[in-house]
Amino acid sequence: MLDIQKITNSPDEIKEMLDKRNFKDNTLIDRLNEIIQKKREIQVEVENLRSERNQVSKEIGSIKSKGGDITELSASMKEVGQKIKDLETSLDVETSKLNELNLGLPNLIDEKVPYGKSAEDNVFLREFGSKKEFSFEPKPHYEIGEGLKILDFERGVKLAGARFYTYRGIASKLERALMNFMLDTHSNEHGYEEVWVPILVNDDCMLTTGQFPKFQDEYYRLDKDGLSLIPTAEVPLTNLYQNEIIPEDKLPISIVAHTPCFRREAGSYGKDTRGLVRVHQFQKVELVKFSKQEESEAEHQKMLENAENILKKLGLHYRVMLLCSGDMSHASSKTYDIEVWMPGLGRYMEISSVSNFKDFQARRGKIRYKSKQGNQLVHTLNGSGLAIGRTLAAVIENYQTEDGNFEIPEVLKKWLR
Repeated sequence: MLDIQKITNSPDEIKEMLDKRNFKDNTLIDRLNEIIQKKREIQVEVENLRSERNQVSKEIGSIKSKGGDITELSASMKEVGQKIKDLETSLDVETSKLNELNLGLPNLIDEKVPYGKSAEDNVFLREFGSKKEFSFEPKPHYEIGEGLKILDFERGVKLAGARFYTYRGIASKLERALMNFMLDTHSNEHGYEEVWVPILVNDDCMLTTGQFPKFQDEYYRLDKDGLSLIPTAEVPLTNLYQNEIIPEDKLPISIVAHTPCFRREAGSYGKDTRGLVRVHQFQKVELVKFSKQEESEAEHQKMLENAENILKKLGLHYRVMLLCSGDMSHASSKTYDIEVWMPGLGRYMEISSVSNFKDFQARRGKIRYKSKQGNQLVHTLNGSGLAIGRTLAAVIENYQTEDGNFEIPEVLKKWLR
């Protein structure tokens, strides 16, 4: 959802943005402006009729007080009243059309984001460490896990179907250790407040963060209750301040939560069908910030460093990529991906996306802050800190040994006691 004034005052800029995002409907902005103009015309007509009705009502009152005949004027006012009702109905229809189209628009692109059509056009920024060398052929995490009988994909399928899994023994403990390690690091060292949130949310929450209405079919929904299983803790965390005005001196607000996450993975048929890379249920530690507009870029960099620090402490080689215009989520204005090296898979794997949404989500959720200039929309940011299952897979692959086992990173040992 974009600012209506931006749509009307800078239509060419919006069209250029849509083109950079590979948005196929090139008539959308023109249709939006037609609806906006029609709404304005209806509103002017309604206001004129209301003014006429108020004036005539005064005349009726004056004539009536003098004992005059008001039959004709009363009849004409009934017609005016009906016209106003009909126009208000038309106004509601046009407002609904406007909201529906506007909710389908992606966010404006930050000026620092490079133009590109796909992930191949993303820009490499930096890396930490180097690819670990092995004296043997490294295995993917799922082969190691199945060999040790700590990753059980067959029973996951038996319980819930494809792309579900179960942990046993040390894998279960390692998942819990990673969760506590990440939460403690972010809360004790990086200054985030730990929060516990529901994993079921209402439609307004999904609308605020951009999952609804455009991508509604991609998520698990309980229609009977009007609730959805969250795809990430970003949804409940961001909506903690829905329809609220935050005091300026409380910003920035930095919060962190661990939750299970649920995604249908629609459109991913045939991709990463084995292992923990692309599954329907996974655990994640999520970072969310609420910032003043002029400070969000600096907070974005801090959040990226916070997510990177987890991988540094684990001693895992990774690289940071700046996503191009064609590879960002529709809600993001600027996104960095952190990709960890997976020696068994022989490729980099995205383990965190850190995004600045600017005022895109705040406009949908009416999240504002009180400043000397009046109430303003906050900027919202979020990032994985990190995806736990993928981190577990990265630890298994990077710390594997020739005998089919793997070592535990030193930093995690105190959480395994």
